[in-house]
Amino acid sequence: MFARRYPILFSLLVLCAIGAVMIISMAALFFLGNRDAAFEFGEKVGVVEVNGVIADAKKTVLQLKRFRQNEDVKAIVLRIDSPGGGVGPSQEIYAEVKKTIRTKKVVVSMGAIAASGGYYVAAPADHLVANPGTITGSIGVLMEFANLEELFKKIGLSAVVLKSGDYKDTGSPLRKMTPEERDLLQGFIDNVHQQFVTAVAEGRKMSEESVRAIADGRIFSGEQAQKLGLLDSLGNMEDAIAIASELGGIKGEPSVIYAEEKKFSMLELILGSKLAGALDRITGAALHSGYPGYLYVPGHGVDDG
Repeated sequence: MFARRYPILFSLLVLCAIGAVMIISMAALFFLGNRDAAFEFGEKVGVVEVNGVIADAKKTVLQLKRFRQNEDVKAIVLRIDSPGGGVGPSQEIYAEVKKTIRTKKVVVSMGAIAASGGYYVAAPADHLVANPGTITGSIGVLMEFANLEELFKKIGLSAVVLKSGDYKDTGSPLRKMTPEERDLLQGFIDNVHQQFVTAVAEGRKMSEESVRAIADGRIFSGEQAQKLGLLDSLGNMEDAIAIASELGGIKGEPSVIYAEEKKFSMLELILGSKLAGALDRITGAALHSGYPGYLYVPGHGVDDG
């Protein structure tokens, strides 16, 4: 009767009801899906994820700091699935892990790959866990430059470069590198490589000599790395959480909270996660061309570190 007498009002009420149901449903999905500490009970293990090329440390540093300051989080798992990245960002995360282990236990869980910068950020943690076939190691540094001089000549292009000093355009693709420039860059690379060696030696409590003996860019499987002392045990993510829980003094089953939900990726939807991951590595390698990087580049004879 009401619907017949007041059809417009009835329609508005129905629309409002539908809208309310949709809003409540979306809110429920958000709150149930959100793994923030506010929606978990009991003593917690926090999980921070480092995925893809390490180009910016800000997010990871803030996540580690957040869990370090959260009294309910008793230990942290740093989940790494990365071929490495830039020297600066890798060192920033490394420093934050060192700062965190002073007050809370940090356990690293290595996924498919934790090489080069991906291993650098893991080195200071209290316990390192990897799968037997995880790609890790690749302790070294890489800089790559392209020389387009001959190509420019063939197509009739020439360039004019004005510079304030002899070394200002070192690595320019417009000309060949001089022996002096090569020596300059090699000295820089050697210094950054030594920083990597020192970081691993300190984090793993190994001598610099033993680290330097295997710090030539080679990669290792998780099983090989364990035998060399580069990690502590073999296992998966669940094993890492269990170890973190034990080290953190948690009794019973811990609540596991993530620093950030995985964001929806249109690229992964269109191309698939594997291809998107491959493009991520290729893009990372391109971004670091001519820039010192702790980056393992698949398919290269020697990886970078």
